[in-house]
Amino acid sequence: MNAPEKIFLPDVQSSLDERNIVIQKVGIKSVRHPVQLKTKAGTQSSVAMIDMTVKLPGNIKGTHMSRFLEVLQNEHRPLDFNTVRELMTNMLNRLEASEGHIDLRMPLFLNKVAPVSGVESLLDYDLHIKAAYEKGVLRYILQVQVPVTSLCPCSKKISQYGAHNQRSHIVIAAELTENMDAEDLIKIAEQAASCELWGLLKRPDEKYVTEKAYENPKFVEDLVRDIAVALEHENKVVAYEVSSENFESIHNHSAYAWLANDKRTNH
Repeated sequence: MNAPEKIFLPDVQSSLDERNIVIQKVGIKSVRHPVQLKTKAGTQSSVAMIDMTVKLPGNIKGTHMSRFLEVLQNEHRPLDFNTVRELMTNMLNRLEASEGHIDLRMPLFLNKVAPVSGVESLLDYDLHIKAAYEKGVLRYILQVQVPVTSLCPCSKKISQYGAHNQRSHIVIAAELTENMDAEDLIKIAEQAASCELWGLLKRPDEKYVTEKAYENPKFVEDLVRDIAVALEHENKVVAYEVSSENFESIHNHSAYAWLANDKRTNH
């Protein structure tokens, strides 16, 4: 009996397609895969949901789906700016493609120290890494979703005592020209908030965060504008999108703001 590798099997994917219609993105989607993340504190393990796609010429019937997994399985280095770019190069070479996209979505856990008691706890953030190679140009976007506290300036101004506050989700998507740690973007978001969050707080900490938020009221518009000012001073960031959704405590709807800027076209 012939060995399996000796048996001829037709390569249907590489056959000619007479419809000649280009497909901009074809590949694998929502692959759950263990990854390593490079952080300021060292390498961290996580589990990512991954999409990998390439552009398919109009005259080729299909792409080779198994090759995406081959490329992914062969990458064991911690993810950062350089390794994701190399992962893109490896994917394009293996798939013999001229354009491609890689999206990786995963949780990131940071150890945080409470502001008064000093007790340590983990806080989770949503991390999204996006790479795109189109028309000979590779774009790398680092995105974080950061939970924070915001306190309403109007409520504080018009009330004799107290002010309503809420938890907010800030999303920063920064296009980078070199490596930037996710912690740096998270810090920018937390510094713009009325107060940052911690996983574990003791009573002295609760007093601190309550009073800090009260002394630092922010509209949803203030949040995105303050973050934009900080990003304008980051030389590694060439373009960005910033949004905040404030989950209102006195309404059954959210307050929302979004802005974007491409420094390459505005400077």
